[in-house]
Amino acid sequence: MNPGIAAACSICSFLLGSIPWGVVIGRLFYRRDIRQSGSGNIGAMNALRSLGKTGAIAVLLLDAAKGVVPPALVFAFFHSAQLAAIVAACAVLGHCFSPWLRFRGGKGVATSFGAIFALCWPAGLVAVAAWLAGALSTTFSSVGSMLGSIAAPFALWFFTRNWWLTGYGVFSALLILYTHRENIARIRAGRESGIAFLRRRDAAP
Repeated sequence: MNPGIAAACSICSFLLGSIPWGVVIGRLFYRRDIRQSGSGNIGAMNALRSLGKTGAIAVLLLDAAKGVVPPALVFAFFHSAQLAAIVAACAVLGHCFSPWLRFRGGKGVATSFGAIFALCWPAGLVAVAAWLAGALSTTFSSVGSMLGSIAAPFALWFFTRNWWLTGYGVFSALLILYTHRENIARIRAGRESGIAFLRRRDAAP
């Protein structure tokens, strides 16, 4: 792989990942900055609290697409697992440390899961299943996000036996654990907010 091409792909992937769709959708269609409500996060879960289901779905799909597109294009044009793993990591970094938001951003879950689907769709299904298991059993999206991220590198290795793709899984899991450090502190303190409709289900007689 030409180093110049690899560098250009990585930069483009970072810039694509840095688009803060939660902020864009909120301002364009709802005249609201989701950073000023709920948890203040720019991701789909806070969009659900701040913008409703339609806005949250739009943010989720667009954030996931940021992870899907770069590695999918690399596989299509360069057939390189190494470069696909690198651009996937750059997309997630762009989301978490967006230059448009003074190098702040979201927690990277939807973008990372999108990248996992592009790298190996069966591993993506495992990550989503782990997210569901964690979220449904605790009502905390953060638990599902961390569990799905931790499961991803094991699934990537199981299905691909590729060190680069598995390395991406390890990198994204560590990054997402880091971006969820405040959630971990709130869970330990008993102050974490659950998913609203799951809390209502648990409260039903």
